[in-house]
Amino acid sequence: MFALSEIEHTLRLPPHLLDRPLNDVIKGELDSIFLDKVIDKLGLCVSVYDIRSIDGGFIFPSDGASTYTVKFRLVMFRPFVDEVILARVKESREDGIQLTLGFFDDIHIPVHLMCSETHFEHEPGHKALWIWKSDEEDFPMEEKNEIRFKVHSVSYPPVPKDHGQNLEQKDVKPFSPMVVT
Repeated sequence: MFALSEIEHTLRLPPHLLDRPLNDVIKGELDSIFLDKVIDKLGLCVSVYDIRSIDGGFIFPSDGASTYTVKFRLVMFRPFVDEVILARVKESREDGIQLTLGFFDDIHIPVHLMCSETHFEHEPGHKALWIWKSDEEDFPMEEKNEIRFKVHSVSYPPVPKDHGQNLEQKDVKPFSPMVVT
């Protein structure tokens, strides 16, 4: 579920930060750039694990900032196919169930991947629920319930060209840079 990924990044440090210890400043800047961001094919950045090397400190002409080449490792949330994960139900809909891990919400179990013993119930005045039917009794998959699921796929959809332009419309879903199915 979590992996270390080594990255090399060219980092520009403004002059007002150079009076503090270099490692602390660089770690803070890396945190602000990478923390809680999805990197294509690597996953969601959870933490800067360590800094492997810092090279440079060059000041380019007409720029008062110093530029460093930094090699570092990130702790990434990157589930693998067939991994079994424990998550909470965030929402039940006719097209499936959305799950959350608390720090990551883009987990979706579509109808065609659900157990054959499940069915959808929508009673007036009650929330719509998926029900898992066992031999002895029914188990409703209500919000906040924990369930185990098996990862079928992890995808990194391309950023839509008009993303951010139609935020006023209510029917526009927010963009998810990483989706676990």
